[in-house]
Amino acid sequence: MRAVAAIAVNVFRESVRDKVLYNLVLFALVLIGASYIIGQLTAGQDIKIIKDLGLAATSAFGLFIAVFIGIGLVSKEVERRSIYALLAKPIHRAQLVAGKYFGLTLTLAVNVAVMAAALYVVLAYMAWGVSETTMRAWDAPALDPALLKAVSLILVELMLVTAIALFFSTFSTPMLSAALTFGLFIVGHFSSDLRNLQDVVDSPAAARLARGLYWVLPNLAQFDVKSAVVHGQPVPFGYMMVTIGYAVCYIAMLLVISMFVFSRRDFK
Repeated sequence: MRAVAAIAVNVFRESVRDKVLYNLVLFALVLIGASYIIGQLTAGQDIKIIKDLGLAATSAFGLFIAVFIGIGLVSKEVERRSIYALLAKPIHRAQLVAGKYFGLTLTLAVNVAVMAAALYVVLAYMAWGVSETTMRAWDAPALDPALLKAVSLILVELMLVTAIALFFSTFSTPMLSAALTFGLFIVGHFSSDLRNLQDVVDSPAAARLARGLYWVLPNLAQFDVKSAVVHGQPVPFGYMMVTIGYAVCYIAMLLVISMFVFSRRDFK
């Protein structure tokens, strides 16, 4: 675990120094701030607009960070030939994969926390303007703590997407890894259509194939509770625990497969 932690810290430091990462986070923060101006153009729906755009920006730019940094965790080391120096050290390849993953997960957690804080700042300013006193602003409905549930599931979903990107990067090129990861992300959000495909097709074989893909591919739609939170609908604690448990199991499976593939890869 000491070797995994050391690799994770190095990945976090490299990611923090990445200018692309700064640009993505800065653009997301600007978009969250701009949602305040957009909210002012609506009649009585400004809080909902700000929450919706803020959560959407956090999810979208978190996805770009997870994919474009995740696909380079392994392939970048191979292209720079630094993989030979790493493998010459007293570490196992499985430790390298685990360290890379946890380092990017830490980077995602920090960036999602920054974007969530920016969203709350915008909402606090809006609540302060409505209530006219700073003390009452923190008790305003605009600062709904349920937003943290949506942010938490966004982070868990990004952790799963990171595991997918890392899995593809262990044996594929960066461009193909990005395409496959984005493809799985899109399919994962429409997995319910695969489950119900048997109701719209006449081919039993196609229905069975779609049903099998539904159970094999990641179901990412269950992580999307943004609409429920924005409209004040409850998100049960049990639902969150089951969803997080599903993500943990799927991430563990992907990491084990990634370690196996990477351990058998020949770099000669």
